[in-house]
Amino acid sequence: MRILVTGATGQLGRALRDLLGDTNAIFCDRSRLDIARLENVQETLDSERPDLVINAAAYTRVDDAESNIEAAFLGNALGPRNLAIATRARAIPLLHVSTDYVFDGRATRPYHEYDATSPRSVYGRTKLAGEDAIRSLQPEHYIVRTAWLYHHEGANFPQTMIRLAERGEVRVVSDQYGSPTYAPHLAQAILRLIETRAWGTYHVAGQGAASWYELTVRLYAELAFETRVVPVATADFPRPAERPRYSVLTTIQEPKIVLPPWQEGLRAFVERVKSQG
Repeated sequence: MRILVTGATGQLGRALRDLLGDTNAIFCDRSRLDIARLENVQETLDSERPDLVINAAAYTRVDDAESNIEAAFLGNALGPRNLAIATRARAIPLLHVSTDYVFDGRATRPYHEYDATSPRSVYGRTKLAGEDAIRSLQPEHYIVRTAWLYHHEGANFPQTMIRLAERGEVRVVSDQYGSPTYAPHLAQAILRLIETRAWGTYHVAGQGAASWYELTVRLYAELAFETRVVPVATADFPRPAERPRYSVLTTIQEPKIVLPPWQEGLRAFVERVKSQG
């Protein structure tokens, strides 16, 4: 199978490249494929002729989206719409990566695929708009919602906390809960999912729940750091975009594509970071 991957330089894009290599896959960053331009999408699909498209491209600057609404909609809504139109016209299945931010965070149990969406931020609304466009335009689709994604390369929360550890003390939000997801685990699950041809929406995230505080404590323990971690409230770190207070994901969709517990993902991350020196 020849797969075209958008968002090649992102965390999931890197993980997919590690698994697929460049022989049977085409990796496109924005300079090569701007999904917000329908003509560019059509020309790329016609020249590359993939058997499946994985859309890992997105506007992910959550706080900036509150003031850059048009840019967020171009990347997260119009782009997926263009991919849906172009892939359907060419009978190419589409897998699109979405987010836990489509939920409002007011639940008291993990969200499954059939729970009602109600995003609280521009980022969440644009990602939901992208989902809706795909569902209405491309029957042969997978929508994969994930959460708190990180990789052993690039900028992400665990990498930031490693950098801040030298301070001796860090303050971390303890009242937001999610499902930390190691990008290589998600990439492996996506490749399993596309073999099923069971179209639909899936929640694919690290099993279990953690707060940002709990994730940091576990990270420092794995690294044997002695940095003190101080729990604080969301209100102590005001941000332009509202975050879901509780956006833990679970799956009831068949076939169930289940990731390892988030602690295993973090351990694998730490092993890679250590091996890189």
